[in-house]
Amino acid sequence: MPIVPVNGIRLSYEDSGGTGEPVVMVMGSGATGRAWHLHQVPALVAAGYRVITFENRGIAPSAPCADGFTIQDMVNDVIGLIGHLRLDGCRLVGTSLGSYVVQELALRRPDLVQSAVLLATRGRVDAMRRALTRAEIELYDSGVRLPPKFDAVVQVMRNLSPRSLLNDVEVSDWLEVLEATSGNVSGERAQLGLDPTPSRLPAYRSISVPCHVIAFQDDLVTPPELGREVAEAIPGASFEVIPGCGHYGYLEDPDSVNKGIVEFFRTVADRQTVRR
Repeated sequence: MPIVPVNGIRLSYEDSGGTGEPVVMVMGSGATGRAWHLHQVPALVAAGYRVITFENRGIAPSAPCADGFTIQDMVNDVIGLIGHLRLDGCRLVGTSLGSYVVQELALRRPDLVQSAVLLATRGRVDAMRRALTRAEIELYDSGVRLPPKFDAVVQVMRNLSPRSLLNDVEVSDWLEVLEATSGNVSGERAQLGLDPTPSRLPAYRSISVPCHVIAFQDDLVTPPELGREVAEAIPGASFEVIPGCGHYGYLEDPDSVNKGIVEFFRTVADRQTVRR
């Protein structure tokens, strides 16, 4: 994966696909951009798009930035990568924290965004999610490191749907993967504190680019109601809920997620063509 100097740091990215319209994908907190390559990148490349994924600051091999950073730093990273690759009129996809980044980018630099799909997103923090974030930060700062097996179980219960949790084969596979990748990332501590506080919903009424919000019915981290609020705040935004999925819905039901992304991008492109 190439590593380039962007916004004063090293950023690792991967450019997949040919000469089609570019799609930049922004991953969520503590996760690697390589996760997009399991399902979303192949589907988008097959649909004719050029797909760019990258590791957010804080996720190796991008710069660790362990001293901390802001959501605007992450927005500037995406702006810098778009500029470095000389991309013209991107489509963007984000999930969780990545959606927050995309929302702020669409607000600040609409000239760079043709359209955006926001997975598992929110524009404010409610009491339960605030408590969860504070607890995670307190655990991280305490220096306690959970045993990998326990950490994997917690992550599975938190991020998957009841449907997946009842499938013994799926659960075993998830536990094995998450146990193998358990452990704190140096930049993850900074990512934990990047919540939309105070509420960004009033600001999102000024977003002018076409947006589609996809929520997951069983998402405990960002419940569908919080995603609906974002869709209602952004003028003209569309909204859908995919059933039987938790926070990792893009991995639990990739076919439905990929269909939602591709159909939205094509619908927006058709409208823009008619207007010309």
